[in-house]
Amino acid sequence: MAQFGIIGHKGRMGQALFAAIEEAGHGAAGGIDAGGQPGPLATQSDALIDFSAPSALEASIAAARVAGIPILIGTTGLEAEHHMMIDEAASVIPVLQTGNTSLGVTLLAHLVETAAAKLGDNWDIEIVEMHHRHKVDAPSGTAKLLGEAAAKGRSIDLASNTESARDGMTGARETGAIGFASLRGGTVAGDHSTIFAGNEERITLTHNAENRMIFARGAVKAAAWLIGKPAGRYTMNDVLGL
Repeated sequence: MAQFGIIGHKGRMGQALFAAIEEAGHGAAGGIDAGGQPGPLATQSDALIDFSAPSALEASIAAARVAGIPILIGTTGLEAEHHMMIDEAASVIPVLQTGNTSLGVTLLAHLVETAAAKLGDNWDIEIVEMHHRHKVDAPSGTAKLLGEAAAKGRSIDLASNTESARDGMTGARETGAIGFASLRGGTVAGDHSTIFAGNEERITLTHNAENRMIFARGAVKAAAWLIGKPAGRYTMNDVLGL
């Protein structure tokens, strides 16, 4: 039985993580929220799970490094400096960072990459996501994950091949671009579709999250998988063996 420390434990995801840890037969070493110090928690944990905020990531990673334990990072809205921090930490401890811990979404991303690799750039790719009214970042971390999967399948750079926030006279769509659209409203836990639009035919790959417990269960499975692994930066694909 593993002991997990939760960063951001008072949020909705934090509460779901406590339930998923118990459901999986593991234990919770405790949790902290804004203003808390992750160091003492890390020393009592076999792994840290962080779903808090980008501003808390530096302290979380530092605590995991000092304690010599793995950390799973599910926080979205990360910038380039955060990824540099993660890469540096991965040289000394196991780190898994992902925009989505759902096992279903992980498989979806694998399918998106495969489809993008097999279909030519005359098939337009659009990624549409919808979340609850309280979500503060857009596109979602999962949408970006799917975009990265599509870009990898086409062997292109996502940042320089993205179309988003269309409004007004935007002109014709760029060939080979990957488009994003974000919808917000109600209590939607997370819906994501990747649309491959060809000439007179379309393929739509969709995942619908009915409850955030799916993310919590995937996070606990992945964090348990990380324990005992050598230092490195891992993905949910590694957890599923894809």
